Amino acid sequence: MAAQVGGDYTYQFLNLTTSPVQGALGGKNFTNSGDEVSLSFSNPASISKTMNNQLSLNFSRVFNAINYGSAAYVKSFDDHKNLFIGVNYINYGDIEGYDEWGNPVGSFSGNEVALSLGTSYNIERTNWYFGVNAKFIFSNMEIYNSLGAAVDLGVLYKDEDSNIDFAFVIRNLGGQITSYAEHREKMPLDIALALSKKLENVPLRWHLALDNLQKWDLSYSNPNRGEADLEGNRKEEKISFFNNALRHITVGIELFPDKKFNLRVGYNFRKGEELRIVDQRHFSGFTAGAGFKYNRFKFDYSYARQTVAANTSMFGVSIDLN
Repeated sequence: MAAQVGGDYTYQFLNLTTSPVQGALGGKNFTNSGDEVSLSFSNPASISKTMNNQLSLNFSRVFNAINYGSAAYVKSFDDHKNLFIGVNYINYGDIEGYDEWGNPVGSFSGNEVALSLGTSYNIERTNWYFGVNAKFIFSNMEIYNSLGAAVDLGVLYKDEDSNIDFAFVIRNLGGQITSYAEHREKMPLDIALALSKKLENVPLRWHLALDNLQKWDLSYSNPNRGEADLEGNRKEEKISFFNNALRHITVGIELFPDKKFNLRVGYNFRKGEELRIVDQRHFSGFTAGAGFKYNRFKFDYSYARQTVAANTSMFGVSIDLN
């Protein structure tokens, strides 16, 4: 299992989807999608004056027990100075506790919260934007607590003539200030490249993201997909170079990106492969959503296919406070 990204790191909630817009595009979006304030969680270089005095609130409930969401606000002082304030959180609900002999000892809960402060800067008379987020993290699991700090670094290149955006981000650089039980764990580092383009004669913008570039091998062998030889010996599933490469890719499409109503679809290859059931199609990894703008309000919704037993919906509202 050493190749997997999950399980070896703390504060995993930092890489959860922070808005329905991002969720509908496959959960990995680092380039522009209109004036999406919550995109600043993923790429601080996207913070801009077009987001000035915009407030975003997002909420989701997973597996009927886990709640998570985010709130974000941007204040612009001039063409080159912008301030982002954001909070994202997760509540794991009630968890049944047992001692080492399997006897119930009552329920407990867990909560994690991150406060983000970010800023961006546009080099004058260029298409280059640079940004940084500083994050302060608090985690509580039963009687154990942990404090952490991290930074996100982002670069965004916006070619307005060809409607192409290019992004490079390094997220969650940092560590624990205090650990849960004198055992320090690594941060969920994520290095990503992204590209998006709005087509000239078609009301469509496509998105492509390559994430977890800090770790090439994201594959793991599923015991249920192994093969038996003629003597009944079980052979481990072999993951091809191409299959592993696909697990770094997320794609998304926005229809009518500049209109008051738009549609979005996406696909996360790694999620689709890891949650795939043998000999059964259930479309894990696919996402979809829609957005609708009315006066000062914009409402967004996303749907993510997880497993046969559970899916995730996320709701969001953005408010123009100007």
